[in-house]
Amino acid sequence: MNILTEEARQRLKSLYEFIYERNADWTCFEQILEKAEKTYRFLERRSFPLPLDQSDVVLITYADQFRRNGEKPLQTLRDVALRLFNPHISSLHLLPFFPYTSDDGFSVADYLLVHPEFGDWQDIQALSKDFRLMFDAVVNHTSVSHEWFQRFLAGDSSYKDFYITANPDDERLQWVVRPRALPLLTEFQSKEGKIHIWTTFSADQVDLNYANPKVLQKMTETMLDYVRLGAQFIRLDAIAYLWKEIGTTCIHLPQTHAVVQFWRLLLGEIAPYVKIITETNVPHQENISYYGDGTNEAHLVYNFALPPLILHTVHSQNTRYLSRWANDLHTPADGTAFFNFLASHDGVGVNPVRGILTDVEIDQLVETVQQLGGLVSYKANPDGSRSPYELNVNYLDAMGSPDGLDNEDLMIVRFLTAHSVLLTLRGLPAIYVHSMIGSRGWKEGVSLTGANRTINRQKLSADEVLSEIKNPKRRRSKIWNELRKMLAVRRKYRAFDPSALQQVIVEDERIFALMRYDPRSERDVFCVHNFTDQEVTVRLPDSSGRWEDLLSPDQKVSQQEVRLLPYQHRWMCRITKLRGGEPLWQ
Repeated sequence: MNILTEEARQRLKSLYEFIYERNADWTCFEQILEKAEKTYRFLERRSFPLPLDQSDVVLITYADQFRRNGEKPLQTLRDVALRLFNPHISSLHLLPFFPYTSDDGFSVADYLLVHPEFGDWQDIQALSKDFRLMFDAVVNHTSVSHEWFQRFLAGDSSYKDFYITANPDDERLQWVVRPRALPLLTEFQSKEGKIHIWTTFSADQVDLNYANPKVLQKMTETMLDYVRLGAQFIRLDAIAYLWKEIGTTCIHLPQTHAVVQFWRLLLGEIAPYVKIITETNVPHQENISYYGDGTNEAHLVYNFALPPLILHTVHSQNTRYLSRWANDLHTPADGTAFFNFLASHDGVGVNPVRGILTDVEIDQLVETVQQLGGLVSYKANPDGSRSPYELNVNYLDAMGSPDGLDNEDLMIVRFLTAHSVLLTLRGLPAIYVHSMIGSRGWKEGVSLTGANRTINRQKLSADEVLSEIKNPKRRRSKIWNELRKMLAVRRKYRAFDPSALQQVIVEDERIFALMRYDPRSERDVFCVHNFTDQEVTVRLPDSSGRWEDLLSPDQKVSQQEVRLLPYQHRWMCRITKLRGGEPLWQ
């Protein structure tokens, strides 16, 4: 009995034909479908999880983020996650936990093994009992130490054309969009002699050749294994660069979108609860193209413009750009949402706000971050010049003042208001682990590795972190407690469902304000953020009702306006009547 419907098979076949035209390998195609049906039969024994709602928040973390003597890091992570994050965090984005050779996991040496120093698949499955899990599908490239690449170099016919060779003298290569200021090609010694391999991100990350149908088969089967092993989210890393065709920009090519559509359709047939997330650190309009028509590509798209826009808002004390941009945020269909975040294992990309901020304002932001101790990574342009690509800075540090005064209290209040925007904006919020526990930047790590991104990737002693969070005077405790309070309130109100409607209220450029609308009971929430160093009074949207501050229920609230201290945020819920002394929500 075939699990896939005839309609689904035909749609998959049409996509496959589009991708490969005259080069289609139908044996590979049938083997993909066979693997999909086996995966479905395995999943039949499980109950499908509930849809996403307002209780869903993702924590971005490394598998070995927390260390404890005598314990595998994945086991330590589960202990810390249950103590500090459960139940307010529903999902864990486990950054690549496979054997790797560089880039803290993104040069994968084996897609189907857990790094033995971290733990094993049983540890991953133990985490899946308490949290939804996101796995990284590092689909663009492998490590040079991966068996596929070593067999490719050795001339194994089974791995012929698994990677992309090119002539470094080909002038058409200058058209390729470059995300790094590094050589596009790297020289290797193969059985046939010296060859030049496409390496988009580094000399240790060799790009797979999807023009070979066997590569698509291997990576599709890998994703099906991830679903079988507990993934409810599949993050398509660096997906924009997947398909290469010399003579083009080699970014966002039609075949790349067709591959995403192929994976979306296949996974939707056998595991409809699995969400595909595309990671494309590019200008906003290019980024949202990965929704497709809203039904055929990504369920969630990284909201890359949000982190630099928030930084600009904090340092300019003006919400004009943030409000206008947020007011225009739309997804193409039900079931799609933005994946909202402020900090991550990488830095703050500046390309996503090109076309939103002016070049002068972007340069000012870059300069401000450098004054705060942050670093800048550059990309190569076709004309041979370089331009800023990414700001490498801890997000809490980025809340400081460039005057050189390290006012940690000011940084914390700005940081929490920034995260209030993250947690109230329509979409699925994700918090980086170092933000959740109030870390500062790790400049010593950059000196050790020579990599700018290390500044925000420090691994920590679990017991030291737990001890600091117990002390209410410590920075970690202050931030963790306030974020946990916001998360606890958020999960109670359907107005914060990822799909619940929002309206940005643009009246005062000192304030970022939005209404989130409860789709059922009209328990709407007015979320207001002061991004200045002045007290501000804001008129409430409806002066005929009564309002309650959800974050400070005992604080008195006027029925016409709400007062905000410098950099304060407040979440207001409307009450219209009293019945027997109890509030009746509108």
